Parts: sequence; C-alpha cells; structure tokens
Amino acid sequence: MATPEEFTGPTTELLQALIRNACVNDGTPDSGDETRNADLLVGYLEGAGLEVERFTPRPGRDSMVARIEGTDPEASSLCLMGHIDVVPVNPDGWREDPFGGEVIDGEVWGRGAIDMLNLTSSMAVAFRRLATEGFRPKGDLIYFGVGDEEAGGVWGAEWMVEHHWDAIAADYVLTELGGWSSVDDHGHRTVTVNVGEKGLGWRRLRVHGTPGHGSMPFGADNALIKAAEIVRRLSEYRSTAHIDDIWRSKVAAMDLPDELRHGLTSTEHIYASLQQMPVPVARMCHAETHTTVSPNVVHGGQKTNTIPDVVDIDVDIRTVPGTTRDDVEAMLRDALGDMFDQVDVTVLQHSDPTACEFGPSNRLWETVSRHTQIAYPGADLLPGLIVGGTDARFYRERGVTAYGAGIFSPKMDFATFGSRFHGNDERIDLDSLGLSGNYFYGIAKDLVG
Repeated sequence: MATPEEFTGPTTELLQALIRNACVNDGTPDSGDETRNADLLVGYLEGAGLEVERFTPRPGRDSMVARIEGTDPEASSLCLMGHIDVVPVNPDGWREDPFGGEVIDGEVWGRGAIDMLNLTSSMAVAFRRLATEGFRPKGDLIYFGVGDEEAGGVWGAEWMVEHHWDAIAADYVLTELGGWSSVDDHGHRTVTVNVGEKGLGWRRLRVHGTPGHGSMPFGADNALIKAAEIVRRLSEYRSTAHIDDIWRSKVAAMDLPDELRHGLTSTEHIYASLQQMPVPVARMCHAETHTTVSPNVVHGGQKTNTIPDVVDIDVDIRTVPGTTRDDVEAMLRDALGDMFDQVDVTVLQHSDPTACEFGPSNRLWETVSRHTQIAYPGADLLPGLIVGGTDARFYRERGVTAYGAGIFSPKMDFATFGSRFHGNDERIDLDSLGLSGNYFYGIAKDLVG
C-alpha cells in the first residue's frame, strides 16, 4: 500500500516547476501563457509512456489531456482536473519571490501553491505512478490540465467542452476547492467536499444624465449622482435566504448554541443570527445562503468641470442554486425600485449555479469518504457550496458528478486556506502535498480499477 510520504518529494518538485513557469492570467485573451505548464505536464506524463494530447484554442493558451484506457467501455470513468494558470500578484506585498517556488520551513512558497497548482501537481504525480505501475482500470482514467480557469474558462474548460468533449468526458470529476478540515469541541473532525457552486450574474448598469457645466449644478441631471443612489440601493438590498441540505449539513457540524443553530436554518431569522457571529464567519455564511449583490466598479465622467451624462456601474452578482436569469433581473428591479427603468442592463458574464448529488448512495462520495479515512480515521465528509466559481460547473451542467476535493494537513484549516487564496505569501505545507498525492492515487485506483 502506498503512503503519503512516497508522494511528497515528487509532488513538491512538480509544484515548484509549475510555480516557476509563472502562467499568470490577468483576464486578457493573450495572457496566461499556459503553454509553459502544459509543456511541463506533457513531458512529465509522456515520461511514463502515456499518450498525451494537447489542445490550443489560442496561441499560448494550451490545455492538455492524458488517458489510461479502461478495459470495459461500460465501466465508470474518472477525470482528475487541475487548472494550470494563476492570478496576478503584487511582488511588493510578498516576503519571498512569488515565482521562486522555494521550500521554506516545510512549505512551498509561490503564486498558485494554494490555487490550485498543489492539487494539479499531486493529481499528476498520482496519475503517473499508476501508469508506471501498469495500472489497467476497468473505466477510463483521465488527467486534464486546463488553462484559463482564472478568467472563467473561455479559452479552457468551456472551449474544451464545446469543441473536444469526447477528450474530457467522464462520469465523475475531482477538482478544486475542498479538503480543509475542522475539529469540534468533542474532537470530531469533518472534511469539506464541495458539491456545488454559486452562479455568476455579472451585470453592467448604465446610468444616463444630461451633460452640462460643472459650475452650475443646481437642478442638473447628473448621471453620477443618480449612480450614487443606485449604488446605495444595491448595497442595502437583502435577498431571500436559500436554506438547503448542503447548508443544513454545515450548520449541524458547527459548534453553536441551539438557538443560534435554529436561527441559521430559518429564512425568517438567519439575518439576525448572522449579526451575532464574528464578521469573517458571518460573511462566509451569508455568501453561502444568499444571492449577493456587490457594486464594485464605476466608470464615468469626462472632466472635473463637466456634469457627466453616462456612468457605468459593474455589479458582481453571485446566485444561489435554483436562481435563473429572470430571477436576477427581478432582484435588480426589486433593489432599484423606481430607478430600474432609468438604467440599461447589460450582461457581462453569466453562468447558472450548479450542484450535484452527494451522500452514501453516490459512488464518488462513498469512495472519497473511504479514502479520507486514511488521513483522518473517523472523519465525516461535509458537503459545501463554493461561493466563487470553478471549472466543475461545465461538467455539472452536463449531469456529471463533479466535486471540489482534496486532503490537507491539520495546519491547513479553512481560515489559513482562505487567507492565502489569491493573497500575499501564498504557500502550502509539504505534509498536505503528500496526503493529496496518496489521496488521489487511492481514489483513482478504487473508483475505476
């Protein structure tokens, strides 16, 4: 039987190389340069005798796919999917070189160490080891190193699903985010596996006014002043709480007084209950149970002495499961009231929320649960909802069971994970790398073997 220690060294080395390639995706079409990390992974897996395909939707924006063919076409297949791009970084905020990939005090430092090159590398190491051992699964085992996750997947998973679905199709998928754990006052540990994620409803609200000289503002039709009122109304809007089995499971696992626990599972009392909790915890709990509306960017005005006639407000809307495009418009209408008809609404980005089956009756859930016991005997899986976005949604939209999963050491609790995710001094401990490599190795061998 394999042990986590056997995976630590290879995963560390591959993670360091992925970090040093600095595949930074700033959201523009020609950023990312994921070809560098795709080349690295292609060479790494071809070294085990695997046939690897490369896909290029745009120069420099490669994704790659490797496959261990199954012996039974009817057997279930599994895809291990890791993205190979990272978000931008401000080096001035870092203690160490963000693209140095150095091991310091038992941790690998660098952009992508948490999001998600640690899992991308541990999946690759597990996949390569299975190949070198001559693993012949019943169902196909797929490794998918995908680009452009950090900008919505236009040149990555979305493009692959639309143009090369046969290359990446699977019955089950494991990807980010998940794997942190917590222990209650009685010593019982839960490990989070995310089974769904909120939808994306980015909208641009264009506010119109009448231009004029800034020296005569009395009675002016100032688009900026109207925009300020719109921002105020958006900031005060309260959506209806969404209480589902995922949320109830989370509340049940939290150490809370009974009264607070009841309040958090009541649409009538949840808002008041959130106000009784520490702000960082309440912020996450609110995001997991509400469609959120956050006006984050304003464009407008031409000159200090000119009354603006056009102002654009970009609004980040994240929708809970069950929310549709029509629901988003209805919420904006409700929030803005009589001002809704004074704005032009444009869709910047939209994806529906997704969630998939979980629990003992689901084979992937049961397998993940069993292999979680290797790291944490007696631990229970806790289903979670991601408040951001991942490439898992492209699979869930096609009825595939896709989980955000992993396994981290006790050092990497949610607070630590969250503080380093897209943050300064991003780093991951070596113990977590070994645990994850062994985890994916065991799940793959069990599920499709």
